[in-house]
Amino acid sequence: MSRRGLAAVASVLDQAASSATNILVLVLAARLSSASGFADFSMVYVTFSVLLGLNMAYVGQSLVLEKGERLGAECRSAVGFTAAASAAVGAVLLLGGLVLPGATGTAFAALGLVLPLVLLQDGLRYCFSALRAPERALAADALRLVCVVAALALQPEGASAGRLVLAWGLSALPALGAGLWLLRPYVRGARADLRPYLRRGHLGQRFVVEFAVGNGSSQLAVLGLGVFATPLAVGALRGATTLFGPLNVLFNSANAFGPPVLGRLGGKRATVRATAALGLVLAAVGAGWATALYLLPDRLGRELLGDTWAGASALLPATGAQYAVMGLGTCALLTLRVLAPKATLSLQVVFSLLSVGLLLGGYAVWGVAGAAWGLAAGSALKALAAWWRVSRLPAAGARLDSEPVPASAG
Repeated sequence: MSRRGLAAVASVLDQAASSATNILVLVLAARLSSASGFADFSMVYVTFSVLLGLNMAYVGQSLVLEKGERLGAECRSAVGFTAAASAAVGAVLLLGGLVLPGATGTAFAALGLVLPLVLLQDGLRYCFSALRAPERALAADALRLVCVVAALALQPEGASAGRLVLAWGLSALPALGAGLWLLRPYVRGARADLRPYLRRGHLGQRFVVEFAVGNGSSQLAVLGLGVFATPLAVGALRGATTLFGPLNVLFNSANAFGPPVLGRLGGKRATVRATAALGLVLAAVGAGWATALYLLPDRLGRELLGDTWAGASALLPATGAQYAVMGLGTCALLTLRVLAPKATLSLQVVFSLLSVGLLLGGYAVWGVAGAAWGLAAGSALKALAAWWRVSRLPAAGARLDSEPVPASAG
C-alpha cells in the first residue's frame, strides 16, 4: 500500500479510536454509577464535549489548513494556545464547581482540574494531521483508549461522578506525554506565537460560528420535535441516527485529516476530482450500510436497540438517504474548506436552520417518518448548494479569501 493509503487508513483508525474512547467512557460510567451519579457525570461530559468542539473549530480546523515551512511553529502555537485557553476555562469551571452544591459541583470542579489535560491531548491530533503524520496521532489515541478503560475499570461500583471525572481526566496523562514526545521532532527550535489567535478575523472564529450553528440547530431540532412529538417518536428518530454512528467516524476523519492531503494536490480541478470521488464512495457506503440495517433480522435489531428497534427500523430508508447525501455534502464542504474557507459559513447557517424547519414541517404533515425525510431533504439541499458553490470557484483554484495564511489571518 502507498504512503498516502497508509495515511488514510491511520486517519480512519485514529478517528475510530477517539470515537470508541468517548463511547466506552459513557458505558463504563453508566455501569459504575447510580442513576443520579450518571446524570451528574453526563452533564459534565456534555460540557466537555461542547468545549472540545469549540477547541476543534477554533484551533484544529484552522491548523489543518496550514502548509509550508512554518508548520512546526504553527503547531507549537496551537499547543500553547490550547494549554492557556483550557487552563483559563478550567479555572472558571473549578470556581463554579466550588460554588455549586453537592455532587454536581464536585464533578464540575473535577472537570476544571483535568480540562487542560484532556483538551491538550485531543488537540495534538490536529497537529499530527497538519504535519501529515496521522500514524503518530493513532499511537497516542490508542494509548489514551487503553488507559481510560483501565482507569475506569479499576473504580469501585457506586463511585461518585467527581471521582470518575478525575479518573477519566488523569488517565490522559500517558497519552499526552507520548503525544508531546512524538510531536517534539517537528517543533524543536520553533517559537510559539499566540497573538494570531487573539486577533479579530482569525479564521477559527468563523469555524466556531459554524460549529455553534450546526450543533445549536441539531439541539433545537430535537427540542422542537420533543415539544410536538411523543417520546417514542423522538426515541425512534434518535435510535435510527445512532445506528449510523460508524459513518460519523468516516465523515469526521475526512474533515480532520482531509485538508492537509488535499492541499498538496494543487488547483481546483485536482481537488474537486478527489473530493467528488470520495463523496461518491461515502454515499455508496451510506446506502450500503442502510441496506444492511434494513435487512437485519428483528431479533438482531432488538439486541442493538431493544424496544426502540421497532420504531427506528421504519425510519431506516429516510435516515439512510440522509447519510448517503451527507457523504456528498461533507466532501463538498471539505472542498470549500480547502479552496475557499470563508465560503462555508453562510451555507452552514442557512441550511442548518432549513433542516430544522424541514424536520418540524415534515413531522407536522407525515409524523415521525416525515421528520426523518425532512432531515434527509435538508441534507440533500445543503449538499446541492455546496457543490454549486464549488462550481463557482475560480478555475485556477485560487482561494477566494484575500488572506493567504488561514490560521494567522488578521
